[in-house]
Amino acid sequence: MSSFSGFGLKAPILKALAEEGYSQPTPIQAQSIPDVMAGRDLLGIAQTGTGKTAAFALPILHRLAENPHTLQRRGCRALVLSPTRELASQIAESFQAYGRHLRLSTTVVFGGVPLGRQERALAQGVDILVATPGRLLDLIDRRALTISGVEIFVLDEADQMLDLGFIHALRRIVTMIPKQRQTLFFSATMPGTISGLADQLLGNPVKVSVTPVATTAERVEQSVIFVSTGDKQVLLRAMLEANGVERALVFTRTKHGADRVVRNLDRDGIQAAAIHGNKSQGQRERALADFKSGRSRVLVATDIAARGIDIDGVSHVINFDLPNVPESYVHRIGRTARAGAAGVAVSFCNGEERAYLRDIERLTRLKVPVAQPPAGFEQLAAAAPADVPRPAPAQPHRQPKRRPEGGRPAEAKGSGGARSHQGGRGRNGNGQSRPAAQNGQGRPAQARTGHEQARAPRPAQARPEARGGSREGGQLAWLERARRSPV
Repeated sequence: MSSFSGFGLKAPILKALAEEGYSQPTPIQAQSIPDVMAGRDLLGIAQTGTGKTAAFALPILHRLAENPHTLQRRGCRALVLSPTRELASQIAESFQAYGRHLRLSTTVVFGGVPLGRQERALAQGVDILVATPGRLLDLIDRRALTISGVEIFVLDEADQMLDLGFIHALRRIVTMIPKQRQTLFFSATMPGTISGLADQLLGNPVKVSVTPVATTAERVEQSVIFVSTGDKQVLLRAMLEANGVERALVFTRTKHGADRVVRNLDRDGIQAAAIHGNKSQGQRERALADFKSGRSRVLVATDIAARGIDIDGVSHVINFDLPNVPESYVHRIGRTARAGAAGVAVSFCNGEERAYLRDIERLTRLKVPVAQPPAGFEQLAAAAPADVPRPAPAQPHRQPKRRPEGGRPAEAKGSGGARSHQGGRGRNGNGQSRPAAQNGQGRPAQARTGHEQARAPRPAQARPEARGGSREGGQLAWLERARRSPV
């Protein structure tokens, strides 16, 4: 199909597509839209960036508009499940953009925001509900939502759903939706577990496969730079200061690693933001908004964002850490070279990550070219080694406690000279006061644990200068020795 008008979509949808600047369908849209409009189940194998959101959103909008129904309270007619908040938000935005001239309602629900607001949005029912599995079940358990009237069920990014541990939630959700429904199933990969899930959900589906997962984006210029772990931060700074880096998406393997990279970039005067699972929904939305608007030209993310960020104008994807799952590499670099633009993907590889690089090359069946660090890297590395762990702060030197002249430990002096806690009185097993024990010279002896006894100083009477049994006695003994010594 050479244009969207050839599908027979309703005029308001075509008008919205023209306003969005879309004129020619992508391969997955051309293969999927006619069968979805006809009500067939569909199994789509496609990576992100191929236009699959429009491949199911456009025919769903057309079908719902063609068959208007009175909305069920706290219900929905079309249910779209997404693995991440970011992807759910973008899917909902697509539905709203393509259906702006239709009298259809779209709502998105996900975790990290108050339930009350979402419950109010669902109270009268909606036509299209986009949700993450966990929040969907929360709303169902609170009886704020029912999915018994779902006509069209979409499972997007099914393989990532399973990677994130949503398989039990999915099985529970499937038992609540009607058996007579249209199901659209999309996944970037098709391992055995995904294939088994598809067989359970789909009935005689149309199968569409566009751009196998092992195929990286054709317009992405890929390279790898071998670098030590300690020099990765300096290398990132050198790359971001080089010409041509307009908007960069940096991937790390861990959440703490993402935060550390952002702190170091801020230290170097480069504005950046992080997005990962430990961030609140407000923080994630602000980070994405700043990145989209250009207020921040660097976004540091974990793999949670590899399939959830659809932003035009990302000139560079930088793998600060290589992923240990090779498929994630394909999804990461697919964030650039979108909408027909060219892009650059650079990976930093230390000695421990060479095995990950081999797995990536085996999956993609391509040898990633080796590149050299940009100009200025050596000078930056020599001037300020990057990301070196800070030494632990030095502990203040403590002078040893000085003993008084009588030889008695200073910490043993209590009020009235009693050597005990609680002003010279101890406690027995019943919590009642008892007199402190007396030593052989009539002085109260402080009770000590075994550890304290091991560290206790020698008894005062063992010291010759304390023969008098008191401070005064020690002084008299010293005067006597001084008197007898020759001048």
